[in-house]
Amino acid sequence: MNKAIATKTMVLIIVALVIIAVVVAAYSLLGPVTTPTPSPTPTSTPSPSPSPSPTPSPSPSPTPTPTPSPSPSPTPGGIVLRVITRHPYDILDVAKERFLQSELAKKYNIVDIKWLPIDPSQWIDTIKALAEKPGREIDVAWGGGPTLFDMLIMEGLLAPITSDEVMKVLPDIPEEISGSPMIRRDKNGNILWIAAAIASFGFTINKQRLAEYGLPTPTAWKDLASPDFAITLPTPSVGVADATKSTSNTRMYEIIVQAYGWVEGWKIITLMGANARIYDESGLVRDAAIRGDVAVGITIDFYGYTAQLQNPEQCEYKLPMDGTIVNGDPIALVYSSKHPEAAQAFIAWVLSPEGQTIWMHPNINRMPVNPKVFETPEGQKRPDLKRAYDETLKAAVIKFSDELALSYEEALRWFFYATITRPHEKLQEVWRELALAYLTGKITEEQFNNFIDELANPEKLKFKDPETEEELVFSEEAAKTLNMKIIKDVNYRNALLNEWTIAAEQRYQKVLDELLALIGS
Repeated sequence: MNKAIATKTMVLIIVALVIIAVVVAAYSLLGPVTTPTPSPTPTSTPSPSPSPSPTPSPSPSPTPTPTPSPSPSPTPGGIVLRVITRHPYDILDVAKERFLQSELAKKYNIVDIKWLPIDPSQWIDTIKALAEKPGREIDVAWGGGPTLFDMLIMEGLLAPITSDEVMKVLPDIPEEISGSPMIRRDKNGNILWIAAAIASFGFTINKQRLAEYGLPTPTAWKDLASPDFAITLPTPSVGVADATKSTSNTRMYEIIVQAYGWVEGWKIITLMGANARIYDESGLVRDAAIRGDVAVGITIDFYGYTAQLQNPEQCEYKLPMDGTIVNGDPIALVYSSKHPEAAQAFIAWVLSPEGQTIWMHPNINRMPVNPKVFETPEGQKRPDLKRAYDETLKAAVIKFSDELALSYEEALRWFFYATITRPHEKLQEVWRELALAYLTGKITEEQFNNFIDELANPEKLKFKDPETEEELVFSEEAAKTLNMKIIKDVNYRNALLNEWTIAAEQRYQKVLDELLALIGS
């Protein structure tokens, strides 16, 4: 019996050892089980809060809350700035490459820039819409002219520029040049935009094409509306850009209107358009002048200087004798920025002599706002731009009102589109017949001028307000009244465009019928 008990005990011991061995083996396969130590919650350095976003308002002079400029704090992965712009990529590519290599970019942990090259008519809606989308808020607005930026101010979309980085370079920026402001302040003295470059406006000629067409060298805006430039039609000798596609060309049309008055200015703009091929971009006008597709194209100055460099034997930029202006082309902090200190670091860099060297690039050729750039190695290699800069400061400028231009700008842009771009074929046909009738002596100068008045006087174009059904003419006062409606209501704008186009086509046909009846053709 004792032997049986011993045997049973031995079996139990063996079974126990086997079970222990199995458990140990399984344990070794799974790895040691350790009690997890709770990982500490990462402590991030608090990033400075952006200034409160002002509520967009149509009030002409809202005062946004000043944006603080604390010392930069590290952001995991770095900061990506989002910049809405009117600049072409030949500027943007150079600016991005150089800025990201700068000490300011490193100091503020800026690792990339996302460009948003948006049509000017969409800026307000785009800025507001993206302000509601976390991670897509716009930080900086750059390029597009003072009127566009003044519209952003009216809508409360710009925040005051306050950072120490900008204040360091601000003394190098002139308060004004040739009567035009380079720094825009609100009624409380807050800086809302600063010019990053300056620009004049004129035209670029192609000497070879002028000679081949037998055309005189233009010296004034009104020359481009001359019947002399109609002799090449239906092949246009002039190049312009549609006002709804180009802020620089819009500025030139505003210069003409303010230099000559509303009625005479629109006559020049209309006949210039009749002599022209109308392009969708101002850069395409420059390219057409370089190639000789047109004999003359209206251009912002730096496009003219680029044309001179690329085709020095044939191309020349000219400042019109009947007046230009010197604009500051702004840069500003957008109210929605979540990185205001980094955004202002970029603004400071653009204004600094280092940043201003982008304008010295041979493919860019812009006039700097900070003259100290000419003391840099890059600036010293561009004595041609220094001469052009000095000539720009001495240009024959007109007394120009940004406030007046802003009061009717959208109406001007869309009236151009509706009455010149849309019915361009009919306008060009009528103008060609009218110019040839005059140049061949079939009609007198008085008859010619009367026909021009019927063809191009904006105050003789009758149309109905789509909202009130009131009959109007396109006077300066009417343009001011319609301006805000055009901005606020797309459906109203489209209905108005149809009214304008129909009225324009009818009067062009009427002038053609009367002319042909008179000359017996």
